[in-house]
Amino acid sequence: MGQAADILATLPRDKLIAALRLIDFMLGDALKMEDADNVLTAMSEHIRAAGIPLDRATSIVPLLHAEAVASARFWERGKGPRSFLFPFSEESGEGYAHSPAAEVHETGNWVDLWLPDTPDERYDIVADLKTEGYVHYLMAPVFMKSGMAGTFSFATKHTDGFSAQDLAFLRAVFPSLAACQDILATSRAMNEVMRIYVGEEPRRRILSGDVHRGEVMHIRSAILFADMRRFTDLTSGMEAEEATGLLNRYYDCLVPSIEEQGGEVLKFIGDGVLAIFRVEEETQAVCCKALEAARAGLRQVTENSLKPRFEVGIALHLGEVAYGNVGSGMRLDYTVIGRDVNLAARLAGLCGSLNKPLLISAPFRNMVKAEAVSLGKCDLKGIADPQGVFAVSLEE
Repeated sequence: MGQAADILATLPRDKLIAALRLIDFMLGDALKMEDADNVLTAMSEHIRAAGIPLDRATSIVPLLHAEAVASARFWERGKGPRSFLFPFSEESGEGYAHSPAAEVHETGNWVDLWLPDTPDERYDIVADLKTEGYVHYLMAPVFMKSGMAGTFSFATKHTDGFSAQDLAFLRAVFPSLAACQDILATSRAMNEVMRIYVGEEPRRRILSGDVHRGEVMHIRSAILFADMRRFTDLTSGMEAEEATGLLNRYYDCLVPSIEEQGGEVLKFIGDGVLAIFRVEEETQAVCCKALEAARAGLRQVTENSLKPRFEVGIALHLGEVAYGNVGSGMRLDYTVIGRDVNLAARLAGLCGSLNKPLLISAPFRNMVKAEAVSLGKCDLKGIADPQGVFAVSLEE
């Protein structure tokens, strides 16, 4: 903060006090706030309280997210905050390349635009800023310790733009703004990545300290296990990218319906999907939600018009799953184990041989009113006793 400290020393007393208050906020209370929109709003109000004619501020951070590349938050005087995600697509890079963010990240320098003299084609954003009445625009890079890079921007409609003293104030406080963005963005990225790869419950438990080998947590649940039939045959002649695309289409058929009914996908096991519906309310209601999720997912498979066509078998069981840390040394996996998980997986394996898309166990059958056809008791590999198996239709 050496250069910023030198700039602080040049500020008049009122600006210096305002700057110190903003720095204290960004490195203190802001880090405790859960809503980043509120952080941006409070930051902007601190800047205006210092006499800076700020009319617009933005914070853009990259995301480690399955469907988005960045998060943008805007504050505009008189309108308050708003935010949106930049979705991941083949065109994502094109929009970035024509933005001031690409320049500040490449050069490490601030972009300073006096908009009346800036050609509209300089950046995609210029024409819109002019139309909205902005006169002076600044963007600064934030280089994070994780290797990610974000930005802050500041704009004013004041006819004289930002003064030299205004610019000095912004540069003096900027290290604290950047540090706050780095900490909050890194925390969000860690949470998002863990949620993406291990699921919501394991994410919470790992971050709360459940990282020791052998620790186990038991959860009573309706268990859903889905399996794509003939996956090996379907993909034997495919390139890896084509096989991955098939798996993603398969997951797209099942996962939304599971999540809509309150289920949690715990594992993608090759072409298998393991999900649970926690028994945190009436058991019958939970099982009904699991059954509806299975039916909805199978209807999506039936309606899937993409090639190659595929079939799916789903099994539902009521029992207990156990989360546990397994592995060796410093390499652990937070996985799901237990007899009931194995039973659900073996039951799903029967869907092909019995030519039934949806099978349920006897404990699950006792909890739902759906019409079910008994298929007798079946031997399941790894399960000591034969298990009652029932077939249910895809319609209520």
